[in-house]
Order: sequence, then C-alpha cells, then structure tokens
Amino acid sequence: MPETEAVPWWRPDRVAARHGNLATRSRIRAAVRRFFDAAGYMEVETPALQVSPGLEPHLQAFAAALHDPRDGVARRRYLHTSPEFTMKKLLAGGLPRIWQLSHVFRNGERGATHHPEFSMLEWYRAGASYRDLMDEAEALLREAQIAAGVETLRRDGKIADARRPFERITVAQAFATYAGIDLLATAPDPASPDAALLAAEAARAGLQLHADDDWETLFFRIFLERIEPYLGVGAPTIVYDYPITMAALSRRKLDDPRLAERFELYVCGLELANAFGELTDPAEQRHRFLADQARKQALYGETYPIDEDLLAALTWGLPACAGIALGFDRLVMLATGAARIEDVLWAPVV
Repeated sequence: MPETEAVPWWRPDRVAARHGNLATRSRIRAAVRRFFDAAGYMEVETPALQVSPGLEPHLQAFAAALHDPRDGVARRRYLHTSPEFTMKKLLAGGLPRIWQLSHVFRNGERGATHHPEFSMLEWYRAGASYRDLMDEAEALLREAQIAAGVETLRRDGKIADARRPFERITVAQAFATYAGIDLLATAPDPASPDAALLAAEAARAGLQLHADDDWETLFFRIFLERIEPYLGVGAPTIVYDYPITMAALSRRKLDDPRLAERFELYVCGLELANAFGELTDPAEQRHRFLADQARKQALYGETYPIDEDLLAALTWGLPACAGIALGFDRLVMLATGAARIEDVLWAPVV
C-alpha cells in the first residue's frame, strides 16, 4: 500500500516532520517578493485553465470540460503547464516587468523531483536580454539562500554556494568538457542535425545506442548521463546558447544562427530554471508550434491546440523581451536538503 494511503500526509507527526522545510519555504517566498518589488516588477495572477496548455512535445496536460451557461456548449480546456503564454500577452498589453509564482500542472510526472502539481516562478522583462536574466537569476538565488539561513544549497551529497560567482558555460563547451564531443560538428545543417554523426560520437564516448535514436534523443542521453551530474557543484552553473533545433520559444542568436538565446540553470546536478531571449516573430512561432504538434503526434499519438490568441498578441506586437521559469519547490529542496519534492509541499496530490 502506498505511504500516502497507509499514513495520511495531514497526520500531525507527518506535518511536524515537514515543519522546518515549510518554514524555510515561507522565508524564501517572502525574499522572492522583496526581490521583485525592489527590481520594479509587478506581481500578476493568470488563470490556470487555457485553450492550450503548452506545446512542448514531451509534456502531458490535464484536460477539463468548460461548460458555458450562456450557450450551453462544453469546450475543452487544459490546466496550464506554465503561465508563459498568458504572461506574454500581458507584455504585449504594455506591462514591462512582471512576475508570478503560480501552480502548474503536468500529468504523468511523479518522482523525487517531479509532482503533478507544483509551483513555478516565472518572470518576464521587456527590453531585456537573456544575459540580463542570467544576472537576475544569480542575484535571486543569492537572496534565497540568505533568506533560508544556510551556508550552501545541497542535494545528494553535492553542495553549491549561491553567494559565489556562478559558472557560465555554453552547451558546446559542456559537451566538449564532460563528454569529449564537438556537438556543433554533428549539426553541419543547423535546421537538420545529423543523428548518425552524433551517434558515432556517443558510441565513442561509450553510451548505449538504440536503432531509432534521433539527434535530440541522443543529445538528451549524453547530457543527462555525462554532463548534468557535474553541473552546479561548488557554485551554480548557467548553461547557455542551445542549438537552434532546441530553441523552444527562444529567438535565434544574431551573431551565430546555429544557436538560440536560451539558458538553463543547474544547482548540485539538478535543473532549476529555463530561460529565453523570447521569440517575437508570429510566423516563426507558428512554424515551431506546428513542428511541435507533429512531433508530439508522432511520439504519443495526440497533440494540443495552438493558442491563436498568443499568435495574435505577437502579431499586435510583443516587445523585445526575456523570460525565465524557475522550479520554486526545487529551490526549497536545495535550501533544505530535502530528498523528495513532497517534503517541501504543504500538501501533496493524492
């Protein structure tokens, strides 16, 4: 019998066991609010029910039927996997600096660092670059660690001090340093990277291969097995400039069209945040959405709708901007040394 059924999460002894972690969570949340107030950001609140939950191919959403009493029609809606789409609409509406700590929902996810409902901290800034957000993320983590009252962030025997200067390394440098692979050489055509070239490099590095591995699958296997465990040890690490095929919603780098303005933040081998110099071209965004839909259909036999209202907002005029999503529960885990995400949640999904 699962523990959540055998021993209810609300029993006083189980709540008491989490009390210290939850107190730390509250202190970090207060520090986050102070940080954004001081930086001139406005806190916003956006609805969880959306036409599109997000189109990242590997994410599964929760669906719901929205009954409208005005016309009696039931319309399919989804719980958002991120508030990104709606926050970008607010940027298009003229708000220059916005942040939100929201509950987001991802089906089929439960583990030490995953939960079907969790807290995502997102902020967006008009007129900023992704490098500006690197600086903000570094400052925010420093404030969070100080608020937690700990000397280091920690996980699985690894430690990182956010008061130290963060390491900054490109994706290509990370592949060369930790896997001995020239990643960009495996993508002579950035729009169509060569899986065979990367497979040969992966085999030389001693990784297990599968006949149906495409370039992206190989990228993630190499990254997860040979690179990620070493990132953010001693001090947090920012990994930036992803190949353009992995741009997601980020824009292409002007000085190197092979790359996208995207970075991820790692602490103690754990991915904590994902950030973009945001794509503002509605035609390119539609093209990427269609590609994501096709990939999801091929992989899982389903897909989610495109948010046409977002594309309308981009057409109206999304200003040049940057945005970042940070896993708030994971930040609390790192500050408390908690082994599982449920150890820092007020209440789990049961």
